[in-house]
This record gives sequence, C-alpha cells and structure tokens, in this order.
Amino acid sequence: MRTAVLTFDGFNELDSFIASAILNRVKRPGWSAEITSPTPVVTSMNGVRVERQQPLSFAREADFVLVGSGVRTRDIAKDAAILDELRLDPGRQLIGAQCSGALILKALGLLEGVPACTDTVTKPWAVEAGITVLERPFHAVGNIATAGGCLASHYLAGWAIARRASPAEAESILHYVAPVGEKDDYAARAMAAIGPYIDG
Repeated sequence: MRTAVLTFDGFNELDSFIASAILNRVKRPGWSAEITSPTPVVTSMNGVRVERQQPLSFAREADFVLVGSGVRTRDIAKDAAILDELRLDPGRQLIGAQCSGALILKALGLLEGVPACTDTVTKPWAVEAGITVLERPFHAVGNIATAGGCLASHYLAGWAIARRASPAEAESILHYVAPVGEKDDYAARAMAAIGPYIDG
C-alpha cells in the first residue's frame, strides 16, 4: 500500500510525521508512506523545512491519501489549482484527514452527508463550511476517515493498517510505539476507537 501524506506549507509536524512513521513500520513489499507536497520544499508551522518525497499528483495514484492539517489549511481549501490536482477516488482509495484537513475533504466534495472529527480550533470553521462535527477522536464512513486532535494521528495510521494489512498488525505496531508502562492500555484504547470502522 502506497500512502500520500499530504503536507502543505504551514503544516503541523505531528500530523505528517507521526502518521508516516507509524505507517512505515509495516514491512510488506510495496508498502510505503511518503511526504507529498505541491512544492519541492514545505515549511511547517514551526519553521521546520522538509523536502517532499512525492509531488502532489502522486495523491491520485496512492492507495491511501492522508490530508494533514496546518495553519494555512483554510487557504489551501480554496486553492483551485490544488483541489484540481487532488482528484481522489473514495471507491478505490482510503482517504483520511487530520484536524483541519477535513476542510479540504469538504472542498473536494467528499464529506457530503458524512460527519467528521476535527480539532477545537477548526470546529467553528468546519461548522461554517457545513460539516457535521463529531466530538470524537476518530470516525470513518466507508473509505473516508477523520481524526480530531494532533495526537489522534495514530488512529488514522492504525485504521489504514488494519484495513489494508490486518487488525493484528495494526495493534502490534500501535503497541510497539506506545509509551512503556502504558502499552496494553494504549493499544486497547486505539483499537477500540478504530475497531468499529475496520470493515469499512
């Protein structure tokens, strides 16, 4: 499974890096998660400069597209050139959004009749955009998933691993990355959050 981790200027490092690191712990042929951006270099909300691994067009080929959040997401959700590049297919692709990334899914028409999770800062903008916001860390309908809160990114990664590898592999990886002394509780909580949505 190839994953496009959409990462734009002003991105939140926690969204892009945690999810991609967890996804890349799956050691299967052809499995990779790559930072995917519209420009060769993007700068995070805290000034971290990152070279992309894939151009934005890669999102159309990827098996899983994960839309990260950031301080410029509202502007990006109005950028016709970027939206045109993101011709995603929820019939074929898993599609996830972290926090304000839900605004991009809404702009792409992927949240019609689909409620979403987002962070507390984005919530008023999401409601204004017509999104039904859930007070949960994770929710999915079919192949579209959303997560709310920076540290909910492991739910999106775990969900994709469970869907395209196996629930056991997702739980094992989440257990591995969990804090020592909290591993069992952490993995159990994560699997309880994503479990109802694994079968799509």
